[in-house]
This record gives sequence, structure tokens and C-alpha cells, in this order.
Amino acid sequence: MLATSAILGLVSGWLLRPIMVRATGTAPFVTWIQALTLVFVAAFLAYVAWNTWQTIQVQRRRLDGNKAVNRLVLARASAIVGALAAGCYAGYGITWLGDPSELAGERLLRCAVAAIGGLLVMAASLGLERACRVPSDPPGP
Repeated sequence: MLATSAILGLVSGWLLRPIMVRATGTAPFVTWIQALTLVFVAAFLAYVAWNTWQTIQVQRRRLDGNKAVNRLVLARASAIVGALAAGCYAGYGITWLGDPSELAGERLLRCAVAAIGGLLVMAASLGLERACRVPSDPPGP
């Protein structure tokens, strides 16, 4: 599912520039806010994953059923969105490779940071998903 999302995002991002140039005459501009928002979301998910890991794996406490399911659903959805965003920004960034325009380098850098942010969201989400696993009880004597 994650590979499919990343490939779908890559193709969508690659097609975005020519479609938008034909439709509006200009290519979309990637801002630092977009790129850094993904990094912030990844940091938030990493914190939730660490907190969940501490609660379930280290302290051996149980989470409320609703909390555990909510965190698992958040992890799965965020992993898919992170893969999609990483692919989309990477695909859009690829269209700027070798472009002689003045803003190509700036757009390429922002796309690279956003793609890395998407990968970090995906990684933190997978960590949260793993943290939600209930540890197996050690075998009795």
C-alpha cells in the first residue's frame, strides 16, 4: 500500500507542473511552510510513538481500547499520506531538474525538504504502528 501511494504521488507530482502551466500559465510554488509542516507532523508522530512505546512496552501498562485503536488508525493513515506526499513532492521536484529558470533551484530545494518530510512522516507513523503492538507475555515457569 505504501509503495503504491508513493508511486501514485510521484506520477501525480510529475504531471502537476505541465497541467498547471497549461491551465494557469504558471507552475505552483512550494513554500517553506508546506515543507516544514511535514517535518513538524513527523516530529509530533514520533513523540506519540515514543510515548506509546513507553506506555505499552516499557511500563507494561495498557492503553484504553479507544486510544489504542485511534493511535493505530492515525499511524496507518499518516503512513499512507506521508508516502503520497513524499512521492508527490519528489515528482514535482524532478520536473525542475535541469530547468534553467531563476527559481528552479529554490523550488527543487523546497521540494526535496518536503519529500524528506513526507518520508519522515511515513517512518514515524510506522514507528507508532509498531509501538501499538501488545507485547507477548513471557512463557511461564
